[in-house]
Amino acid sequence: MTRLLFLALLALVSFAQERTGTLQLRVATGHADWLYAPGQPVRFHITATQDGHPVAGLQVTYRVGPEMLPPEIERTVTLPAEGLTVDGGSMSAPGFLRCIATVERNGRTYRGLATAAFQPERIQPTQKDPPDFAAFWDAAKADLAKLPIDARLTPLPEYGNAAADCFHVNLQNVGLGVTPSRFYGVLCQPKAPGKYPALLSVPGAGVRPYRGMPDIAARGVITFQVGIHGIPVTMDPAVYTSLSNGALAGYPTFGLDSRDRYYYRRVYLGCVRANDFLTSLPNWDGANLAVTGGSQGGALSIVTAALDPRVRGVAAYYPALSDVTGYLHNRAGGWPHMFRFADGPRSHRTPDKITASAYYDVVNFARRVKVPGLYSWGFNDETCPPTSMYSAYNVIPGQKKLLLAVETGHNNIPEQVAEADRWLLDFLRAAPRN
Repeated sequence: MTRLLFLALLALVSFAQERTGTLQLRVATGHADWLYAPGQPVRFHITATQDGHPVAGLQVTYRVGPEMLPPEIERTVTLPAEGLTVDGGSMSAPGFLRCIATVERNGRTYRGLATAAFQPERIQPTQKDPPDFAAFWDAAKADLAKLPIDARLTPLPEYGNAAADCFHVNLQNVGLGVTPSRFYGVLCQPKAPGKYPALLSVPGAGVRPYRGMPDIAARGVITFQVGIHGIPVTMDPAVYTSLSNGALAGYPTFGLDSRDRYYYRRVYLGCVRANDFLTSLPNWDGANLAVTGGSQGGALSIVTAALDPRVRGVAAYYPALSDVTGYLHNRAGGWPHMFRFADGPRSHRTPDKITASAYYDVVNFARRVKVPGLYSWGFNDETCPPTSMYSAYNVIPGQKKLLLAVETGHNNIPEQVAEADRWLLDFLRAAPRN
């Protein structure tokens, strides 16, 4: 019997299995639409699950307050199996109230958040509109127009497909001084003869290579996907990593103390130069040009639509560089958050930088966008806070549509991308041809 009992115990030990899994920490608002009236109380519900079942007994820390600002409520409590309902308070003015929950488990931090909106359609910019804004950019575009496009194309047969050809392109662009710079991208165009609408794709922040948009080109649209840093966009990825960690680290604030030397002057004008190139192509239909991008690219989409009257439509995801002065007024400001810190090495709160920012802030370009546009973001974005994005969206005078994916942060979901692509392609195809 003893031997049989030993063998039975040994068998149990042999078949014993340890389990692991990802903890899902979720925060939800009490309202399905995440919308609240000023003064209306918000209750957030925090739950934790693993393998589809509730997890109880965890120590959860939650913080509640206006997005991107220090929390007004911070507590650590035990999370019951049914979850925890948190009284988040309210807001008296238009804005966003956010609850962030965290759990430490097995050496890892799990995180969830939700953001309640208070009359976001009434949010207005804090950024000032300089009286000479238009004159400044008219003069800058005149400087660009003095330079020949000087387009240089290199075939990229490995980037294309059965219906689209691709080329590495570099163009002449303004520099920071009297010496011109170059602007690079990947052109993809339909192989079949004909006249086609054109789409400029502008990039999110960072330093990286690009492969163009051959799939959209195969559907009958000339596409030009550009980089912004004045370097080729088809090099080994290691080159871009080195630049990102070295010479181009922190580029969004380079030269911010001067409106004439700020890094984005050459970038904004480079986007106009990209359109100079697109509209010079013999297979362009002569009328229809749109621009699209997300984050920094969302900003550049709005900027390009404002600067260039040839643009007929815009599709922008979570635009950055919007109302960057929000932090100077005790509310969230846009990426790259240069005015978030009052002091220290990351602070840029000097009069010169604040003044220069007004000539590059997306809200001041948004005021001048008159073409139809689709705009899309989520309430949980911590890179481009929704307060900053609504500051730009609410002052756009042109026809506009907002596509919300409320639970998303600084990312897209497939349904969102599909809807935006459908809108953009339908818009380009439905527009009249010259």
